[in-house]
Amino acid sequence: MTKLSVSAVTVTQRVSTGSSRSGRDQAIPIDGSPVIDLALTAEERVRSRHHFTTEAGQVIVLRLPRGMVLQDGDLLATESGETRVRIVAKPEPVLTITAAHPLELLRAAYHLGNRHVSVEVSPTHLRIAPDPVLRDMLSHRGLQLIEEICPFQPEGGAYGHTHA
Repeated sequence: MTKLSVSAVTVTQRVSTGSSRSGRDQAIPIDGSPVIDLALTAEERVRSRHHFTTEAGQVIVLRLPRGMVLQDGDLLATESGETRVRIVAKPEPVLTITAAHPLELLRAAYHLGNRHVSVEVSPTHLRIAPDPVLRDMLSHRGLQLIEEICPFQPEGGAYGHTHA
């Protein structure tokens, strides 16, 4: 049996950023260059040098500046700019936290931040990676917890990085 050889696409630069949590529509190039979608988990989006394979089987090699954190909707390019790769936040297991009162949610955010946990913040909920110890702590605080599979987009750190 002969194995098909797929050439890897090496991206070296970010040409635009996903300007919103659903930045997928903003990062569409108008010059006609091909765009390859690369779905990555939150943990994978902090890797600036790594090999990934798209759902279609295309090998993508990231050779980005160290420390670059990718977001949903970011558009990356090869050195020549001929091929573009759009980052898509891949659905993954998460724990969504809601509260009856905004102050309870704010307190939960405080306790999670105090533990240096990556947290997605919205006006109505918090989202974290599943963790039984944190689940127990949040449950004891009377918060509502929902296990889901959805894109996880934690906040960047105060200085532009994450602890993920």
